[in-house]
Amino acid sequence: MDIKTAGALRRLRLVSAPEAISFLLLLVCSVLKRTTDFDAVPVMGMVHGVLFVLYVIFWADAWNRTKWPLGKAALYFVLSILPTGGFFAERMLKREAEDAVIASRVRNEGVVNA
Repeated sequence: MDIKTAGALRRLRLVSAPEAISFLLLLVCSVLKRTTDFDAVPVMGMVHGVLFVLYVIFWADAWNRTKWPLGKAALYFVLSILPTGGFFAERMLKREAEDAVIASRVRNEGVVNA
């Protein structure tokens, strides 16, 4: 894995958890708006919108660089739409990056049975 691909995966991973948190907070704010006088939906809507747009941009960049199959790319996109999907995406991306580092080290060292 080259440095640009690793960077794309890292950016996507770093934005996935905050995007999921902002989505959950937006849902809580929506409920509070309808049940109390507390109205933070405009603020949380903007925060979540910015994080979602960043997620989609980073997702497209990672897909372009990693050459994921359509199914895997679609899974990461669908996870951004689900309220807690960003947490699962972050875990999956972390595992994928760790596997790529291990594979790179094995390839560089020429170790077959590692």
